[in-house]
Amino acid sequence: MPRPTTRPCLTLPANALAMTLAICLPAFAQSAAPIDDGSPNIPGLTPAFPEQTEAPAQITRGTIRQQVIARGLEHPWAVAPLPGGAGYLVTERPGALRHIGVDGTISPPIANVPDVRAMRQGGLLDVAIAPDFAQSRVIYLTFAKPTGLGMSATAAIRATLSADMTRLEDVTEIFEQSPAALAPLHYGSRIVPLADGRLAITTGDRGMSADLAQDPSTGYGAVVMIRSDGQPAPGNPAETRPGFLPEVFSHGHRNIQGAAIQPETGQLWTVEHGPAGGDEVNIIAHAGNYGWPLASYGENYNGRPIADGRSAHAPDFIPPRYYWDPVIAPGGMVFYEGAMFPDWNGDLLIAGLIAQAVVRLDIDGDTIRGEERLADGVGRVRDVAVDADGSILFVTDFDDGELIRLTR
Repeated sequence: MPRPTTRPCLTLPANALAMTLAICLPAFAQSAAPIDDGSPNIPGLTPAFPEQTEAPAQITRGTIRQQVIARGLEHPWAVAPLPGGAGYLVTERPGALRHIGVDGTISPPIANVPDVRAMRQGGLLDVAIAPDFAQSRVIYLTFAKPTGLGMSATAAIRATLSADMTRLEDVTEIFEQSPAALAPLHYGSRIVPLADGRLAITTGDRGMSADLAQDPSTGYGAVVMIRSDGQPAPGNPAETRPGFLPEVFSHGHRNIQGAAIQPETGQLWTVEHGPAGGDEVNIIAHAGNYGWPLASYGENYNGRPIADGRSAHAPDFIPPRYYWDPVIAPGGMVFYEGAMFPDWNGDLLIAGLIAQAVVRLDIDGDTIRGEERLADGVGRVRDVAVDADGSILFVTDFDDGELIRLTR
């Protein structure tokens, strides 16, 4: 659509719990300039195609209200809206799963959550509800599973949430990353129930220096596809490609913390952390190799190149659809579907830790046409979701974290 260039006007916070941003615009304000987020780690890097990075900055028309639903959460990692206006499930990384009412009431910890290795990036991580939750009350959790001698692995369970939302029942482990690792880092750990009954689970490379993400016989740096009972999904690469673990669907990832299904195509998209530079949005392909740690749009934190310094992925690896340098440090993501912000339908909303915002990518097919920072400056955004009314939910990753809503 045409992009007008009217500038915004802003109002200041109305009170301690709500912030109103009055944006006086036609549909979008957009300029040819990208968002000014600092100097790149690798200046002069040539993208594989024009829309792969530095999309034009956008600002959305209308009034966006930012309201705290609940505060006092301890490092919340994920939020899942429950159907029928029944509130929200939120994980806290130290190990608690909580129910939050629409009025902001926070429950005591829900019972029977598995033990977690709550160290550095490890702990209780994602929560997702089954597509038939209204009938089955099935939910899924991912977590850093302690495996002894200081080791841990990304793992997932299936469970039934009791009708009074106080406990989990019929808890069954359905996935454990193999092998376990000592470093409490890069768990990945997003879980996405698919319409056909499969579950997509993301993992990270666990911060290992060896090229294990390039080895599909491990569960490192991978997207895995399983059935809800934990068995490998039919059609996985191992059926025709020797050397793949039965559950591995794609590999060559660094640390995937966001994953979502594009409604129009049914394709799985992911977002993963790069090192210094090189956060990536990818479209996941069967048996796809995404290059880590041999190809990257970033560099090591000490300024040294990744591997031999190769940034170009093709023809050996699948290039990302979009990347950031400097990074946004992504968390969870969701494709927007809702009536409240119709101009956003089909766009990606991505939690940004370093971005300190919800990052909106204007999506046209598989091309990124623009980028916007919503709730800019709010702090470390770890996960984002869309409520039934089309409002945006997100959690901030702090000792005193919050569940926040964005509405018209």
